[in-house]
Amino acid sequence: MIRVLLADDQALIRAGLRVLLDSADDIEVVAEADNGDQAVRLCAQHRADIVLMDIRMPGVDGLEATRRISAEENLAGVKVLILTTFESDEYVYEALQAGASGFLVKDTEPAELLHAVRVIAGGDALLSPGITRRLIADIAVGRAPQKAKHPGLSELTDREREIMALVAQGLSNDEIATQLYLSPLTVKTHAGRAMLKLHARDRAQLVVIAYQSGLVTPGQ
Repeated sequence: MIRVLLADDQALIRAGLRVLLDSADDIEVVAEADNGDQAVRLCAQHRADIVLMDIRMPGVDGLEATRRISAEENLAGVKVLILTTFESDEYVYEALQAGASGFLVKDTEPAELLHAVRVIAGGDALLSPGITRRLIADIAVGRAPQKAKHPGLSELTDREREIMALVAQGLSNDEIATQLYLSPLTVKTHAGRAMLKLHARDRAQLVVIAYQSGLVTPGQ
């Protein structure tokens, strides 16, 4: 059972998300929060696996809450899924740096939302390659930090580096497999080894390292 915490200051949105998520046999909403501080506390209290986190909330916002969750050792297994309106949210790239594992556009289709929760719970992929490509290309421009080499990059094989770059461009395992004439399982294995060597908690952090190190440039 995937345990989900909803963090949004709009009760109507939380109610809609709860109805949808609770309709799935393998997903359970364990708590709701209307600000970031409450989200962090309830996350630990209810042992949530996933936090659906709105960025814009009063008091402690979703960005700071994501940082706190990522920094807490006892919350190491928690994945933060950012709820965004995409066009208006200016801090999505910062949320990725803070430890968010993916993004979900608020007007997404119900079936896609359920799929997204399952995918991120498995830690298998950064959500929605199409959204990822747009987010990285549009929001990272002018917001990405100065290039800083990551010590673990030198340990990567050429194939791991190649796949890491494609992951950072928003390609799914299947898309990478098609492009490189590999099996999706082989791609997943190489990506997993890259994450292990770079101490990245998931593919989202792999994207951050790729941009921070200059392996991939915004808009590429």
